[in-house]
Amino acid sequence: MLWGGLILVLIGVMGAGVWSLIRGQTAARRVLADRSPRLPVYSSVPEFSLIERSGRKVKRTEFLGKIWVVNFFYSHCPDTCPLQSAEMARLQADLATESDVRLVSITVDPQRDTLQVLSRYADRFGADHDRWLFLTGEKEAIYRFAQDGLRLPVIDPRNKVRGLTGKKMLSKSFNPERSHLFGQLVSDLRAGAMLLPGAIRSTLEPSPAMAGDEGVGGVKVLHTSRFVLVDRRARIRGYYESTDMESLRRLRQDVKALLQEE
Repeated sequence: MLWGGLILVLIGVMGAGVWSLIRGQTAARRVLADRSPRLPVYSSVPEFSLIERSGRKVKRTEFLGKIWVVNFFYSHCPDTCPLQSAEMARLQADLATESDVRLVSITVDPQRDTLQVLSRYADRFGADHDRWLFLTGEKEAIYRFAQDGLRLPVIDPRNKVRGLTGKKMLSKSFNPERSHLFGQLVSDLRAGAMLLPGAIRSTLEPSPAMAGDEGVGGVKVLHTSRFVLVDRRARIRGYYESTDMESLRRLRQDVKALLQEE
């Protein structure tokens, strides 16, 4: 009986110690969480309906409860798009154990990027069918989603979108008063910065890339090279330059931070 009593006392002491340690670790995590700066909330992603490379419809509701990283590209782009896709592939590998993360690549040239083309392109980069989606749809809907939904620049001078072309579309879609994030972008574009050599072009500018085969050398389509981070409630939480290593490091860090948010 004496030994039994001693054992019970020891078990009680050890249990109290373990419980105290767990409470201390939990409290420490809370303190660190309180001290870490929360990511800003820029705006909410609006409703949309696009088509995945498998042929199924994809809507905003599919991503609720998920963390997603979005970029815009097109399959025959020889400039920044392959670099963006390679970086998305690295993100897919780095976040392989995070089942709540989705990668979303949206074509800005849906006329040429058919479902078959998107599927072949996705296979080139080893895209997981469930975790890395390639989307297409009506061009006007894609451009509206980029410009009004994600506040990102994309312009194709070949086509009229919403009855506007070139400079008119630019001046209406990217009003400096609408968002401080793109005020400098508008000023640069209006000043003709899109014509400057790539080495001195501002990082806030949409990246130039060749689309289509009309005319000699094709037609320049301006689209962003940035990644967009969206949280579980479909709110934009960050913009990241795909060509900047420090920006990409912050993207990975911010993804992990959002995964901890309730």
